[in-house]
Amino acid sequence: MQKTELTINRKKRSIEADPRTTLLDALRHHLDLTGTKKGCDHGQCGACTVLGNGRRINSCLTLACMHDGDEITTIEGLGTPDDLSPLQAAFVRHDGYQCGYCTPGQICSATAMLQEVAEGWPSNVTEDVEVAPPLSREEIAERMSGNICRCSAYPNIVKAILEAAEADQ
Repeated sequence: MQKTELTINRKKRSIEADPRTTLLDALRHHLDLTGTKKGCDHGQCGACTVLGNGRRINSCLTLACMHDGDEITTIEGLGTPDDLSPLQAAFVRHDGYQCGYCTPGQICSATAMLQEVAEGWPSNVTEDVEVAPPLSREEIAERMSGNICRCSAYPNIVKAILEAAEADQ
């Protein structure tokens, strides 16, 4: 067993776990944070996306002990049922959640993606890497391509992201 110290949703947490325990399993089974979902367990669907030091990561592909001292934000840390984040509220308004299974990963990924855009990070479809990329539907589709929605709520997810981005400006 290995002791790992994490800051989860702005709270210091400590776990004793096998060093082979994934961050996803640590969140769900050791810390009872079940908002983050286990989808494919291969890093292909994005259902397990959380923020590690502000950057999106697939929690199924990384070991909890590798994040000793890190700040991890899960869907539970972005908002509450009584105080949704602007992105969460936009997902509700635009019905971007359908069955809801992928929604925590989608929202965590979109939260980090909006920060990447604000910092001027180009994507594979950014035409001019010398200037800040405009947040177009094509940019969003490329940047969110690691998050699969089996219900195909993509048009609504894109509308929610665009609304949150406009409100943030």
